[in-house]
Amino acid sequence: MTRTIPDMSFEDAARADGRTWIAGVDEVGRGPLAGPVMACAVILDPMKIPPGLGDSKTLSAKRRDVLFNLIPQVATVGYGSASVAEIEMLNILAASHLAMQRALADLAQPADYALIDGNRMPPNLPCSARTIVRGDAISLSIAAASIMAKVWRDRVMVGLAQQHPGYGWERNAGYPTREHHDGLKCHGVTPHHRRTFAPIHKILWQEKNSTR
Repeated sequence: MTRTIPDMSFEDAARADGRTWIAGVDEVGRGPLAGPVMACAVILDPMKIPPGLGDSKTLSAKRRDVLFNLIPQVATVGYGSASVAEIEMLNILAASHLAMQRALADLAQPADYALIDGNRMPPNLPCSARTIVRGDAISLSIAAASIMAKVWRDRVMVGLAQQHPGYGWERNAGYPTREHHDGLKCHGVTPHHRRTFAPIHKILWQEKNSTR
């Protein structure tokens, strides 16, 4: 299977349709058992595309770190997140959409069009938008947003790992790895765990019933 290389085709089409400020938007953190869900919106300057920019999943951690520092120097970046409490109150899909809304609202230069990764359109966006399945592999703006969101969240989880050692969050970013499950068995549930997610809900249910 040939690997797709992201380009500016979607952005160019939007400009041809009269749009000026086109933001790629992506989120990270829907699958973990712990931590917030986080999103970024990026408006690239077509004349200042960072070298080596691509789908975050295909880049090394070192390259992502370089681009994380470089992208804000040549592009407009907005940041948005939804907390564990909001994930539990809304559900993970709605919380991820809230993070995307906040990322777009955080842009210093408001977007007049957004390219959203995925197949579900967040409600109440501040501009017109379209969804793109596997957008981070196709659109450079979404690829940039995916890099910014991933590195940002990874660093947040490293910080939380220092407060709550034993779960491996500095390595697994809160995803349900064996190390994380072993940590839950040894140390229990933290305030940063998502209680509505089945594995965490099951542990809490078992603890509640064992004390009866």
